[in-house]
Amino acid sequence: MAWALDLDGVVWLADEPIAGSAGAITRLRGAGAHVVFVTNFSWGRRGDIADKLARHGIDPGDDVITSSMAAAALVEPGERVLVVGGPGIVEAVESRSAEAVPVGDPDAGTAPVDAVLVGLDPQFDYRAMTLASTAVRRGARLLATNDDATYPTATGPVPGGGAVLAAIATAAGVTPVVAGKPHAPIATLVRERCGDVGVMVGDRPDTDGRFARTLGWEFALVLTGTIGAHDLPVTPSPERIAATLADLVDEALTGHRPSPR
Repeated sequence: MAWALDLDGVVWLADEPIAGSAGAITRLRGAGAHVVFVTNFSWGRRGDIADKLARHGIDPGDDVITSSMAAAALVEPGERVLVVGGPGIVEAVESRSAEAVPVGDPDAGTAPVDAVLVGLDPQFDYRAMTLASTAVRRGARLLATNDDATYPTATGPVPGGGAVLAAIATAAGVTPVVAGKPHAPIATLVRERCGDVGVMVGDRPDTDGRFARTLGWEFALVLTGTIGAHDLPVTPSPERIAATLADLVDEALTGHRPSPR
């Protein structure tokens, strides 16, 4: 069986590892599970995320799937794409043989673009919102890596790519096409690698739980990120709940169910 793991709130919180996660992944793989890492975090390049996994003692293999990859799959070769986001989006767009124009470039906005692709952008400002929304009103497609309003950190949630997207979509007056969890484009990438049966592990019912439903997989909720025990019950209802990824894997492999902490 395949296991798809979210990263923020499951394996780590920002740069802080969540205790026991690396060992849990080793145990899953040792039991024969195909483990992939599925993240809506779009800022970093795929290799950056793989390197971070390695620093946390986790072999990334070729098993990192990002929302930037899913969004870039909606871009056609040869298209010109205005990028509101980081190097992960630029890399993914260029891998499609398309031209990526970062919104921070001095010449951004001087020529028409076929699409505007939005993700997490800590440098997002009024100029970027103006350039992006103007391009959309002039006919560019509005694409997004994800619509997560926040993402978890060790000190609490901070604004996510969905907050940036909401500003641009509101200014442009359009509904974007979103590629990341819980939407279909990234589900296609996961199914291509893992097949039709698996477990989606996440900390957000609205993103990871709905993504499990999109995949037709089980949803396993861990309580190390956005949701705590005091927030239960949640919708969609998870098939499995555990305090941590380590507890979840122990239960799956041994049948013993620790009480959520």
